[in-house]
Amino acid sequence: MVQNIQKDRFPAINSLEKACAVIKIQNLQFTYPHAQTPVLDQLEFNIDKGEIFGLLGPSGSGKSTTQKILMGLLPGFSGTAEVFGRPIQNISNDFYQRIGVCFELPALYLRLTAKENLEMFAALYAGPTRNPMEVLCLVGLDRAADQRVETFSKGMKMRLNLCRALLHDPELLFLDEPTTGQDPARARLTHKLILRLKEEGKTIFLTTHNMAEADEICDRVGFLSKGKIPIIGTPENLKRQFGKHEIQVKYKSPTAQQKGLQSITFPVCDIGANKRFLKTLADNDIVSIHTLEASLDEVFIQATGSPEHI
Repeated sequence: MVQNIQKDRFPAINSLEKACAVIKIQNLQFTYPHAQTPVLDQLEFNIDKGEIFGLLGPSGSGKSTTQKILMGLLPGFSGTAEVFGRPIQNISNDFYQRIGVCFELPALYLRLTAKENLEMFAALYAGPTRNPMEVLCLVGLDRAADQRVETFSKGMKMRLNLCRALLHDPELLFLDEPTTGQDPARARLTHKLILRLKEEGKTIFLTTHNMAEADEICDRVGFLSKGKIPIIGTPENLKRQFGKHEIQVKYKSPTAQQKGLQSITFPVCDIGANKRFLKTLADNDIVSIHTLEASLDEVFIQATGSPEHI
């Protein structure tokens, strides 16, 4: 549990802020110096309170740039970028008490231990923070608390980086490729932690090029391509929308003429009245039945029309 954190240490949230999305972006445009084309081109999307929103796309598509603008780290943009109902240009130090940031590249002191890193970062906050050992336990680093960070693997550094983001119990989390360097088992534990944070009421803005990760934990996703988001939706709805409206049945035939695993597809429409489908189920040893939905990778390719960007 968080130790003695008083939510009223922040300025009162006005009624306008309560009515707004936690993050609101309209017509956002940004071009890096000397670049020929904008990395963000009239970008638009909102993120609601308590939502896990995934901004997906390949490396270099502008995901991290978008987050940096919303953190107040990257000026020089045009358009609207609001967090907690307020323009990002008008943020004060209190803003950083309300957000937690897990950068793609860990910002840690290598000669300090994991615990010493968190103690030092905790001292930078005006309000109370969590016990470092408690936060280390959340990511399975408690046994490495007194180990110098220079001895950590890349995955361990990313987990400590996440600890740093959670240290002050923020309302909004920016997670940039949070499972980089983690094996599948550890990445799944990180996913469970992120879902737990959502249950606690946190809002989470996740950027990743890992479509499977986004499919597992995001409430909604947007695909960033050529500075724009051509489509936003829930992973489930998008996979249905861009997939085939068919059901595939795999079965073992009892007849000697058909050896091995057989496969047949049927249209989803009126499947319950499809006599051939019903006969296939009745006459064979069914191995699997599933809809031919698209993967998020396939959705990205179809939505952007740019398979070379995946």
